[in-house]
Amino acid sequence: MIVLNIPSTSGLRSFEAAARSLSFNQAATELNVTPGAVSRQIQSLEAFIGKALFHRYHKRVELTAVGRQYLAEISLPLQKISAASERLRSEPRKNIISICTYPTFAIRWLIPRWAKLHETFPELDIQLTTSLNPADFEEEGFDISIQVLKEGTQRKGFEIDKLIDIETYPVCSPELAAQIKTPEDLANVNLLHESPRPTDWPRWFDLAGVSGVDANKGMSFESADMALHAAMEGLGVVIGIDVLIEEDVARGKLVKLFDLHRRSRFPFQLVTPSNRASQPKLKALRDWILAEGARQQGRDSSQPTSTLL
Repeated sequence: MIVLNIPSTSGLRSFEAAARSLSFNQAATELNVTPGAVSRQIQSLEAFIGKALFHRYHKRVELTAVGRQYLAEISLPLQKISAASERLRSEPRKNIISICTYPTFAIRWLIPRWAKLHETFPELDIQLTTSLNPADFEEEGFDISIQVLKEGTQRKGFEIDKLIDIETYPVCSPELAAQIKTPEDLANVNLLHESPRPTDWPRWFDLAGVSGVDANKGMSFESADMALHAAMEGLGVVIGIDVLIEEDVARGKLVKLFDLHRRSRFPFQLVTPSNRASQPKLKALRDWILAEGARQQGRDSSQPTSTLL
């Protein structure tokens, strides 16, 4: 078996873009990274090759003789790889649609609707991936990502639709709720935190006009689902997202404390690459998910909430 001795594709892309423009800054803009990242990737490529590809001056760069030769030899193969990849990406995949979202959103919002979704789209093979980080569309090829983004966010190359507004309020177990009469009583109990949302408690206390309570005390958890389960076990009070906890509140597993909601400027949003958003099956699934969100919050899903760039 032949082992290919190939350098990092990131380094190759950075070198090719910088060599074309003779500018690390222009290459960074083209690749949507920082000039420092371009410089580091090219340095790694030079270390891999063992030769300098650029002469670096105060405000400009020039290709070395080795750099000019290397650019001539790799340009056509890179173009072929790009063309082949784009051709495959543009070909409609038969019935596979991939979705990426947060673990808690998947567990508490998507999966409870899975049977209904499958009944509506029995022909689709839907692949669900969870991550605490935003979906990497370029590397992973996801069709849909559900993310928390600032309302009105626009991104070139993506269609972004508001799915669900986020309203939050404190919840805890029924036993602990009996001990809490006022927001000031929260000074005497554990506060539970979700690591990706460290400002939930400080912002809620500001809204409630409560001072003198350490908003950062208590226990911290990697995901909202872990923090919510800790609250059900009586370990403390957590800030819950209404659409993800309404079932537990309805069943009495969690009790809402105080009639004070905080509405976030960062709703759950449905993100899809623009070049795939109009594919019939993907569009039908997107519309269905948006309709589910609108139904839950009493909105008209036919009203436009997206921007196509």
